[in-house]
Parts: sequence; structure tokens; C-alpha cells
Amino acid sequence: MSNKRIPRVNALIKRELSQFLLKEIEFPQDVLVTITRVETSPNLIESNVWISVFPVEKLKRILEILNKNIYFLQQKLNKRLKMRPIPRIKFLEERKTEEAGKIEEILEKLKKGEK
Repeated sequence: MSNKRIPRVNALIKRELSQFLLKEIEFPQDVLVTITRVETSPNLIESNVWISVFPVEKLKRILEILNKNIYFLQQKLNKRLKMRPIPRIKFLEERKTEEAGKIEEILEKLKKGEK
């Protein structure tokens, strides 16, 4: 299998799922949901989809909504993609964004001279 195929599959799944989340899934009004990255296994069996939610307090609720609709999203993906096999999607919480926010906060405090 080409070493370029997995990154292309990741980008394709991220783009398609982003469109489905934007148009097909109802989220609470005051929530921003972003797909931050997709990692597909080398055998194309599974794709881990990391999501970031703002405000962070709503993350559990958003994951519940996504997991409740995972079969619907998987079916849409199966119809849309022209490849076989189509990886099973699995939604995960993005922690790197939260860590980056904490680091940014610390840097701002240091810049202002606070401790």
C-alpha cells in the first residue's frame, strides 16, 4: 500500500465528516465542534476522529450526540467515499487543544510578570 494513501484517506474522512457534522447533526446553539485530526489504521479498518468542543464543559454531551449518530454518519461516509474498505469511525476527545490553551495561559501570565 502506498505510503501516501493513509494521509490522503485521513484528509478525505476529515473533510467529509466535517461537512456531515455541519449540515446533518443538530448541536446545541452555543457550541462549536471541530474535527482536529483523523488517524486511520494502516489496514484501513478503523479511523480515530478527534474532536474539540468549545466550551469544554459541553464535551460529554457532544460526544453522546456523536456516538448516538455514529451509525448514521458511518452510512453517509460509506455512500460518499469511493474506496474499499471504508474505515469504521470512532470519536475521541481532543486533549492537545486543551493543553495548548493552558500553555498559552501560562505564557500570557509570564509575559505580564505574574506568577
